[in-house]
Amino acid sequence: MSDQQQIDYEGVERLPLSQFTEKAYLDYAMYVIMDRALPHIGDGLKPVQRRILYAMSELGLSASSKHKKSARTVGDVLGKFHPHGDTACYEAMVLMAQPFSYRYPLIDGQGNWGSPDDPKSFAAMRYTEARLAPFARVFLDELGQGTVDWIPNFDGTLNEPRTLPARLPNVLLNGATGIAVGMATDIPPHNLNEVVSACVRLLEQPKATVEELCAHIQGPDYPTEAEIITPREELVEMYRQGHGSLRMRARWHRENGDIVIDALPYQVSGARILEQIAQQMQAKKLPLVEDLRDESDHENPTRLVIVPRSRRVDVDQLMSHLFATTDLERSYRVNLNVIGIDGRPQVKDLRSLLKEWLLYRTMTVRRRLEWRLEKVRNRLHILEGLLIAYLNIDEVIRIIRNEDAPKPVLMQTFGLTDTQAEAILELKLRHLARLEEMKIRGEQEELAAERDMLEKTLASSQRLRTLIKKELLADAERYGDARRSPLVTREAARALDESALTPAEPVTVVLSKKGWIRAAKGHDVGPAALSYKAGDGYLASARGRSNQPVVVIDSHGRSYALPAHTLPSARGQGEPLTGRLNPPPGAEFVAVLMGQPDDRFLLATDAGYGFIARFEDMLSRNKSGKALLTVPQGARVLAPQPVADVAQDFIAAATSAGHLLVLPAAELPQMSRGKGNRIVGIPGPKLKAREEWLAALAVPGPRDRLVVHAGRRHKTMRPEEWQEYLGDRGKRGRKLPRGYQKVDRLEVERR
Repeated sequence: MSDQQQIDYEGVERLPLSQFTEKAYLDYAMYVIMDRALPHIGDGLKPVQRRILYAMSELGLSASSKHKKSARTVGDVLGKFHPHGDTACYEAMVLMAQPFSYRYPLIDGQGNWGSPDDPKSFAAMRYTEARLAPFARVFLDELGQGTVDWIPNFDGTLNEPRTLPARLPNVLLNGATGIAVGMATDIPPHNLNEVVSACVRLLEQPKATVEELCAHIQGPDYPTEAEIITPREELVEMYRQGHGSLRMRARWHRENGDIVIDALPYQVSGARILEQIAQQMQAKKLPLVEDLRDESDHENPTRLVIVPRSRRVDVDQLMSHLFATTDLERSYRVNLNVIGIDGRPQVKDLRSLLKEWLLYRTMTVRRRLEWRLEKVRNRLHILEGLLIAYLNIDEVIRIIRNEDAPKPVLMQTFGLTDTQAEAILELKLRHLARLEEMKIRGEQEELAAERDMLEKTLASSQRLRTLIKKELLADAERYGDARRSPLVTREAARALDESALTPAEPVTVVLSKKGWIRAAKGHDVGPAALSYKAGDGYLASARGRSNQPVVVIDSHGRSYALPAHTLPSARGQGEPLTGRLNPPPGAEFVAVLMGQPDDRFLLATDAGYGFIARFEDMLSRNKSGKALLTVPQGARVLAPQPVADVAQDFIAAATSAGHLLVLPAAELPQMSRGKGNRIVGIPGPKLKAREEWLAALAVPGPRDRLVVHAGRRHKTMRPEEWQEYLGDRGKRGRKLPRGYQKVDRLEVERR
């Protein structure tokens, strides 16, 4: 060991650094838990809140007094009881004065104390004025009646109450939030009438369960009128466990076609809601909304107006989307963590919390009655001495006039105690009138009756419970009000995808030979007549709705999906698909489709193979698409054909050699991807040498006509005519009439 390490200073305690830091951190953690962040179960207040109320009562700022500058109150709190920052102290004071933050405000403020849109917008404490709200009497009326313990303040010059003698369970009424070290509390506010009703139930039935208490306490009751949509069974479980979560949803109604939001969830800003909706509109993710307005004023503190784009918009779906994507619906954590009577923090279930508060209230009432009984007994003792003095007034006056020390003489002559003798000597001359004796006897009778009543109450736990019950009901009658946050069962909010948010307008999607795509409004569009770039021309088109996806198929059999409403307008020449998609090298786009998820299409190659696929199976979110149709080497992808009814429709297949085969559509498999089965038979050597191939496909219904196009000629075949070409799948079919054997395409005339 070095010389420096051996040095030891006398009177200096030496500790390992790890031990010192551990102790320092634990001390700090306990201080934050006990004296800053968590409320006490008795009065439901944190130390700073308790000190603010006590300091204001000491300043005489009752509900009936004049308002006084907030800076005066904060100065008293900091200088006498709470040696911390003035900003934090004033913010705690502001919170207790905001009716939109506290369910039952404790402070009556005058001036700018913030707004629901911006609770932090309150004026500085040098501008605002405050006094105690009427509800604060619940905490202070019994303060000077021996009900609580008193402790020295931070410098030992004054005393402050350890807790306040709350007559109501404020820990539930106004709730509390706080983050300590290693623990936190989140207690929601509740309705006074409901909480008192549960307390009375617990006084009458001490074994009542949480479920039975929840028959009185329906759930939290916030200062806002937004709806609590958490199911009842979840609320009961939350109260049973002492922790959980709940959801609140804004209240809205229709007004002249507009959506009017008139109540927002707790601590949600209307300005923030409008900002969130506007961001979606700017990002073109909310085309169902045309306009937003904030019409809030003094008469309507919350009035947000959302204007739908048209009357065809499903308002319920729109609001469900907004609930899921904005703060119009919000989740709140619940953690009933409080400092108990034993001074230890603990998460308590509803029954334990109410039971422990009733124990605290019983102790407080018992101390109040004992204090009052002591006062009554002392007064009766003094009155007994005064009565003796009145009955012997002449002798008393003589002793006082003649004796140098009248007090011991009075005590010896009349058998008085020191207190009685002192009271006699302090009598004023005007109290020596004859009527005083009658007053003394009347006061004696009243106090004796009060003493008997107090003694009976203190001796009987049943009488004590009855007294507490009466006082609870009286306070509920004075301060109680109706529930503000209704409990409503609602379906879970769901965010709509882009297709559901887009208006369902008819569109025609046009694909050119060079792979350029565009969308024209309406279905009465002649795609071939549109303008195309030099060397380009019309290839394919599909009709659908703007809220549907568009499927594009390439020459390699891969399928791609695009939202129809994002395609460029047909007023121009569109844009190349390669700018949005990543097809394989050498691939060309050959077909475009639109439809419902369950719509079916015949997919085939000119090699004579194919299958039936659902539209939904063709969708892909990948820019590189998905492998849909297996294309044999040298084969081409044919234009997909819609299949209306697999059970009744037929497939007409014409080869380049002029053969036509008709077979039931049900004979082809329904697949999500692959090569499929052979539709029409083509001789092997001819297939490999590309001497013969499947030239055209069509899917007629049993009553439809089939039109065969061969060059400039065409032949329309009635159902009984084309059904003559019925054959087994995989066969070559029959030869078409001379002049129609070089088939270009097959068309169906619907009946």
